[in-house]
Amino acid sequence: METAVKSSVDVKAHGAQLIDGNQTFHSVTEKISQITEAGTPKMWYVGFGISVLLLLMGFSMIGYLIWEGTGIWGLNNPVGWGWAIVNFVWWVGIGHAGTLISAILFLFRQRWRTSINRFAEAMTIFAVMCAGLFPAIHVGRIWMAYYMFPLPNQMAMWPNFRSPLLWDVFAVSTYFTVSLLFWYVGLVPDLATLRDRAKTMFRKKIMGIFSLGWRGGNRQWQHYELAYLLLAGLATPLVLSVHSIVSTDFATSILPGWHTTIFPPYFVAGAIFSGFAMVMTLGIIARKIFNLEEFITIKHLERMNIIMLLTGMMVGYAYSCEFFIAWYSGNEYETFTFMNRAFGPYAWAYWTMIFCNVVVPQAFWFKKLRTNIPFMFVATILINIGMWFERFVIVATSLSRDFLPSSWDYYSPTVFDVGIYVGSFGLFFTMFFLFIRFLPFISMTEVKGVLPQADPHNYKH
Repeated sequence: METAVKSSVDVKAHGAQLIDGNQTFHSVTEKISQITEAGTPKMWYVGFGISVLLLLMGFSMIGYLIWEGTGIWGLNNPVGWGWAIVNFVWWVGIGHAGTLISAILFLFRQRWRTSINRFAEAMTIFAVMCAGLFPAIHVGRIWMAYYMFPLPNQMAMWPNFRSPLLWDVFAVSTYFTVSLLFWYVGLVPDLATLRDRAKTMFRKKIMGIFSLGWRGGNRQWQHYELAYLLLAGLATPLVLSVHSIVSTDFATSILPGWHTTIFPPYFVAGAIFSGFAMVMTLGIIARKIFNLEEFITIKHLERMNIIMLLTGMMVGYAYSCEFFIAWYSGNEYETFTFMNRAFGPYAWAYWTMIFCNVVVPQAFWFKKLRTNIPFMFVATILINIGMWFERFVIVATSLSRDFLPSSWDYYSPTVFDVGIYVGSFGLFFTMFFLFIRFLPFISMTEVKGVLPQADPHNYKH
């Protein structure tokens, strides 16, 4: 009896903290469903139109790239990897927070994830789609990209399973598949709600197909919870493995600045750091546009800021470890590479990275700043800028000055490098605008689960 009462008190306390406004099951359904059922706002058309234009620009530049070849990029003799690999690593990193919020926090029973997990999962899927563009196009002969898959072909050529490029193919495709399944399984009960509320036959049929005949029976809930738990268990190691494999692309080389064992944990911490920053950026905008302050509360934002503070300190620690090991190893090539990063021709990029990734998150030590929405919005944008510069610094500074001084050269991107990168944002936001317009981007099912009414021992309410 004592345990039951304590459980009731805990649930009520958690619900009061996480969801404001004395919400009921009905009000949660009404508020979130109305976003997809109401008429399309004019600003949605504006944002969607801009995203589609950027997407078309990006694909037109990719078409020209296929026609002309990678010579239109800013690549030169020492810098054989440029913006394509930088953007690939950055987008894969952006896609980490969604799975971490959904899978790992779910396994640890962190109830505050419930208002942010749905659109964080969607962001993961769209970010991985953007990342997937770059490995295919940066190999040059894009029409031969199917050689990367273990498929029979007319040339009797088989993938080299020792190639880091192939590791990326398997790691990213597996991550995308599991994330997509995890996201879709979580959507099924909410799609059934939209099906039952549908006012047109077309919408009812579409939602009926994708809700898989959901009726909310006891057996269905048992199967749903088991499937969700299994997918969370599958997704959790992928959060750690995917970016570890991406970092191993660099670490398996013998190039100073890359050949280091710190890269896997360093890249994973950085990925979570940048992913949470993107979730925050999108979450702040969405809660303002759709008046969702009662669902995405300051408490949610503050906890994400604390995680960014933690991962930002881990990234800063990795930066200092790299410099220490370069000095302590006594390897003159390593020492030169890191001194060149800090004081060489790319020093502007290095110190931008340090400011955005190490200095800016320190402000989150102060409660007044980590609960200040304008400040956290600017901070999240700066963090993602800094994380992009981190990948750029790793690629450009190590390659531009290699073992042969006569081949040193400065890497500068061309308009096509920039255009394809901006076009990837077009793909990301096109998919995101479609998502928030036609699907519930907050999980009604999970939000109801943290309300006091969901506690079977809460007799008074």
